[in-house]
Amino acid sequence: MARALLLIDIQNDFVPGGSLAVPKGDEVVPVANQWIEQFARNNDLVIATQDWHPPNHSSFISQNPKEGIWPDHCVQNTHGAEFVADLNVSAIQRVVRKGRDPRIDSYSGFFDNDHEKQTELAEVLRVAGVNSVYILGLATDYCVKFTALDARQLGLATHFVREGCRAINIRPTDEQQAIEDMRGAGVIIE
Repeated sequence: MARALLLIDIQNDFVPGGSLAVPKGDEVVPVANQWIEQFARNNDLVIATQDWHPPNHSSFISQNPKEGIWPDHCVQNTHGAEFVADLNVSAIQRVVRKGRDPRIDSYSGFFDNDHEKQTELAEVLRVAGVNSVYILGLATDYCVKFTALDARQLGLATHFVREGCRAINIRPTDEQQAIEDMRGAGVIIE
């Protein structure tokens, strides 16, 4: 069974000090590095997603005060969009950028939120013969969850690496609800 590690949005704007900091988001980095090392040692595929928004993205409150829900974050070619400095990027074989369309957000590494456009992630996995993915990163209740749900819908054996994720928790129960949603879809909770 070919495996891939999917590192979800481990970027400067999602860790403490970033514009959309996930509480304790920096704690995922050492866990991610351990998993990266393990997958690289086994010659398994390591892929990172990267939120990559244009400056006029419709999800930004600054651009859309009535309907935008997020502060400006992960704007293309900015420090906030870069991977966290301590992340071992040397073993990452592919970077999949998402959220590039200014009209629609893309929480999932596979599709935009309307499932009308997809990234290259599914094709990369298919060509590599991957049928099992392990997912960790930021944030549990958004990009990690939707990537995991889409991976299941695409027929992939999907593992959620709990110790390598942190949640935004706009509502205190968001993380637990995300985990239950993933479990209900057949995601294996590690």
